[in-house]
Amino acid sequence: MQEILISLFALTLLEIVLGIDNIIFISILSGKLPKEDQKKSRQMGLFVGMFIRILMLLGINWVQQQEKTLFTILGSNISGKDLLLLSGGLFLLYQSVHEIHLKMKGHKEEIKERTNAKGFTAVMIQMAVINVVFSLDSVITAIGMADQVWIMIVAVVISMIVMLIAADPIANFVNDNPSIKILALSFLVLIGVSLLGEGLDQHIDKGYIYFAMAFAFTIEIINLRLDKQHKKH
Repeated sequence: MQEILISLFALTLLEIVLGIDNIIFISILSGKLPKEDQKKSRQMGLFVGMFIRILMLLGINWVQQQEKTLFTILGSNISGKDLLLLSGGLFLLYQSVHEIHLKMKGHKEEIKERTNAKGFTAVMIQMAVINVVFSLDSVITAIGMADQVWIMIVAVVISMIVMLIAADPIANFVNDNPSIKILALSFLVLIGVSLLGEGLDQHIDKGYIYFAMAFAFTIEIINLRLDKQHKKH
């Protein structure tokens, strides 16, 4: 029983950490929608992510089959998993760079383009696509950490509850602070590059990325607090 609890705790913690980039991406995508639809889209995006993870866990054999080599390019073995990671990495890079470009164009141009953006369904489709990529990585990690499927599913559900609670404060904070949003988008660019690396069998330890971004985030929080103090005086 003790081993099960330890395994559940460790796996839940890992699922939450792996879900941080998912929350950031969903928060940024939901920001394209009208204010009244943003919370609903975030919740639906996270629920979609949870169901995709559970379906993948129930189909563990299918997930493991995705690691079999399909073909070879320039000496690199490409599997179904690699194709998903490569397409997900390119998708994440495109979305993140596009959002940074919008910010660089200025507030008026950003509002204009967001007003002309596609609706709720288009945003949900984008969330579903990136959820598949993030879920694959998450499920493969879970398979390596626990032996029983029900433990993995419980860990996914608990982590999703935590993320649902954290989603609104994180989204509001990211969208209300342009510098934090740029930092979050830069983080997603790094994640996109790491996905491309993984897809080409070049492992990039995400621990380094998370540490670098945590350090940059801490510095930016200090800057924001100093700015507020200067404005008061």
